[in-house]
Amino acid sequence: MASTKKRNVSSAKEGKGNAKKTKIDPDILVRGILESKKHANDVFDLLEMLQSHKEKNVIDAINACNTLFCSLLERKDLHMGNLPEEEESLSGDYTAQQKYHIFMRHRYNSCKEILFDHLDHEEYNVKEAALCCLMKFAENEGQHPLEDLDWSEHYTFPREFIQLLVARLLSITTDNTLLLSRFQEYLEMADVRYYVMSSIRDNVTKVMDRNKGMPLPVYQNNAFNLMSNISMASNESELTNFVVTQETKHEDWKATKLNEHRRSFEKMWLCFLKYKLPTSMYKKVLVILHDSILPHMSKPTLMIDFLTAAYDVGGAISLLALNGLFVLIHQHNLDYPDFYQKLYNLLEPSIFHVKYRARFFHLANLFLSSSHLPVYLVAAFAKRLARLALTAPPTALLIVLPFIYNLIRRHPSCRVLIHKPSSQDELMEDRYDMDEEDPAKSCALESSLWEIKTLQKHYHPDVAKKAMLINTPLSEQEDDIDELLELTTFELMERDLKPHQMKSIPLEFETATQLLKGGGDVLQQHFCLD
Repeated sequence: MASTKKRNVSSAKEGKGNAKKTKIDPDILVRGILESKKHANDVFDLLEMLQSHKEKNVIDAINACNTLFCSLLERKDLHMGNLPEEEESLSGDYTAQQKYHIFMRHRYNSCKEILFDHLDHEEYNVKEAALCCLMKFAENEGQHPLEDLDWSEHYTFPREFIQLLVARLLSITTDNTLLLSRFQEYLEMADVRYYVMSSIRDNVTKVMDRNKGMPLPVYQNNAFNLMSNISMASNESELTNFVVTQETKHEDWKATKLNEHRRSFEKMWLCFLKYKLPTSMYKKVLVILHDSILPHMSKPTLMIDFLTAAYDVGGAISLLALNGLFVLIHQHNLDYPDFYQKLYNLLEPSIFHVKYRARFFHLANLFLSSSHLPVYLVAAFAKRLARLALTAPPTALLIVLPFIYNLIRRHPSCRVLIHKPSSQDELMEDRYDMDEEDPAKSCALESSLWEIKTLQKHYHPDVAKKAMLINTPLSEQEDDIDELLELTTFELMERDLKPHQMKSIPLEFETATQLLKGGGDVLQQHFCLD
């Protein structure tokens, strides 16, 4: 073993005959190393192959290293506890067996370092192979621990190993979306999921604080992709799959407790969301918030700060933030008096021309579905929509008009907006204030829906027909607006251009089929047509 004193991975790589060595079958090398300690130095050739420039050679070497070091872990042929320096092991008072264990442990550490570097490899197949190999090492270290662990809390689970792996997956410069999708398989294991969540929290705090809280789009996208792949158990009986099974006191381990998982899940998301996000990231989080995040939090109302900050971003993000607030209000008894005022202020001309129009009206219909809302509030929404309708495109008007009618159906007190008493000869002043942000001060109930009367002269016949409905008593049955939400201008024009099928109506006379009943010869007689 003394001959290995100055030999390491880099020196082996620079040695002569490199091209010849890389042609050696790595499986043969592994077999020789495991059969006899006299072949221990062959591990350098294996590590050299691991750093090859050829994708196939690297993958073959990764698979060989997987077989080799997992076998050494099972055979307990790697040094356990604090690892001495290699120089010290050669000169110190160690037996030949101990020196072999120390030597192989250093090679194992070198292998892991190379594999961690391969997570940033340009070829995805190499990344995937390295990830699978590292997770296999983690599993074997859990079953055959190499370090002195905190038995009272983490037992034999390789917590630091997972922390290092998560840190490499959450790259600041490389988009690891595909690799993180591959890692999702391992998140099905309860103990891996538990320690990954705590590792994400620690890593996000470290990286974002170092960057003074400023957005890091690539890093935060990687973190979000990893967190959104975590599927939480709904009850403790589902926590059955573990990479590491503790021989004693397994039930006392935190990783087996659903409450600990929920607590770690909540801390992870709150930590991630307390920092400023790229604008596109707000939308990604808000889309999954009510289904995938809030149900697994012990205190969902802690999300109020994030949702308030998201509302201030504007546009579709503001609407999605209100959706999250709505869930907190109705399902978790959150007191948020400004909710409807914020929704009211989102009603502006741009909502008719953006791609999230359908989602906006779907959610707005949901928010305003309660019959217990005050009359002044519903009247303000109806009036504001009516005013905006004056400049809206036909496709939007076919949504807005039924929407307003539904509001009036739910709240009969708002019918005063339709039948505002006035003198025929008197021109009434509209006291509604469109610029007022507070719907309570907008004076909507002192106005009328004259805008809908105006739309009865609209150039599009469908819009005019819908507007005419306000002249007749509204039915109690609400209009279903869901089928209209996705209506586009193209579909509307295509529908209008289709030939209408004429109904057959019985008549008392025969219908004409020609210009003159006598036939074409009449024209020839009078106009001498050839």
